[in-house]
Amino acid sequence: MTRSQADSRSLALARDAVLYTLPLYEMARMRAATCPRRRREGAFADERPDGTLRWVNHFIHTRQLLGPQHRQVVTPNNDTLYSNAWLDLSQGPLLLEVPDSAGRYYVLGLLDFYTNPFGYIGSRTTGTQTGRYLLHGPDWQGELPPGATAIACPTPAMWVLGRLLVDGPDDLPAVHALQDRIRLTLPDGGDAVRAYDVGMQPGEQLGASPQQVQRYAEVVNRALRENPPPAAEAALVQGFAALGLGAECEGTPLDASLVQQLAVALEQVLAELARPMPSALGGGWTLPVEIGASFGSRYAERAQVARNYIGALGMEEAMYIIADCDAQGRPLDGRQPHELVFPSGQLPEVGAFWSLTMYDKGDCMLVDNPIGRYSLGDRSPSLRHEPDGSLRLHLGAAPPRDPGRHGNWLPAPAGPFYVALRLYVPGEAHLDKTFSYPSIHAAEA
Repeated sequence: MTRSQADSRSLALARDAVLYTLPLYEMARMRAATCPRRRREGAFADERPDGTLRWVNHFIHTRQLLGPQHRQVVTPNNDTLYSNAWLDLSQGPLLLEVPDSAGRYYVLGLLDFYTNPFGYIGSRTTGTQTGRYLLHGPDWQGELPPGATAIACPTPAMWVLGRLLVDGPDDLPAVHALQDRIRLTLPDGGDAVRAYDVGMQPGEQLGASPQQVQRYAEVVNRALRENPPPAAEAALVQGFAALGLGAECEGTPLDASLVQQLAVALEQVLAELARPMPSALGGGWTLPVEIGASFGSRYAERAQVARNYIGALGMEEAMYIIADCDAQGRPLDGRQPHELVFPSGQLPEVGAFWSLTMYDKGDCMLVDNPIGRYSLGDRSPSLRHEPDGSLRLHLGAAPPRDPGRHGNWLPAPAGPFYVALRLYVPGEAHLDKTFSYPSIHAAEA
């Protein structure tokens, strides 16, 4: 083998290693950023301001629907409240109890530490009645608590990310009450919350500098030790040890040559992941990401989702469809009025609900407007259908001239915009991509 061939093989291995392990780094970083330092009762997991202890097995609930004033995440949804908890099952299983939501849509998505959305508790899968679920790690064996259903989790560390439907501000107290009745305990009912060293600071960034590469290896090697890969992938991961990545490599700094190889691979992979390849659906609509129950061996796809859409649900639970141009590829701009018309009998097909949300193209945030309306959908009481049964939505910075159409107006910025069509529990026509999405087109001023 020539030197050139050897270098190419080494770079290919480094790229494969980064694509495989990057989700572990992103999950560790997300855990550090969102796991609470302080319990609801007020106690800090770590009194040191720069400490890395956090509370795990502990739900955190958002209490407000997101609006333009919330700037933490891009393309936020305005339909649900979030509830999330980071779990550590290495000390044993945990009991998750959910209340009767009285028919209200909700979902608790379960993600393993490799970002696979391996399970769901909620309306689509388990119903809306009360339920008890024993979440356990891959090696646990034991007896179930009375009335509990076992859910085997692929990794000891996992993320529960929940969404609860809210029908406007007046509905918030009812949803808060439901959130407060979602409980995590030990199987005997004892307190499950405990301090856990997440090992990272929230502001750490992924990059290709020597220091960042060393840090990447530290984080990934710990994650691989605590969350071993599936048996079918063990041999693949074992090959990464030649690059200093692996459970057995924990605590061993990378030498300069390995740092250089991984730096090149990280730089290449991060550049690739910054260029997402959406799936075109026609009419100017695209599907940014397609997620199933597991990514399997699609490691590049898994890395892209981890980097750009971490926490996204699988398509059977929700689809997020984006339009920032019309059918001819012309960018959407709120200074020109636009319309989106769903013909009679051709509304989105969903088992739960759908909504169309407006965003400013400049900052990817919700658009401040005088009527405080950020989305329209099948739950919007203001919507009015045309005499022929079609639904005509008006998108623009200015309201329609006809006051009778103001209920169908989705305010846009006075500049470039995009919209997200969210489909919760999408029908088969959406899943198999046979649904005909009407294009957004310019309307008369």
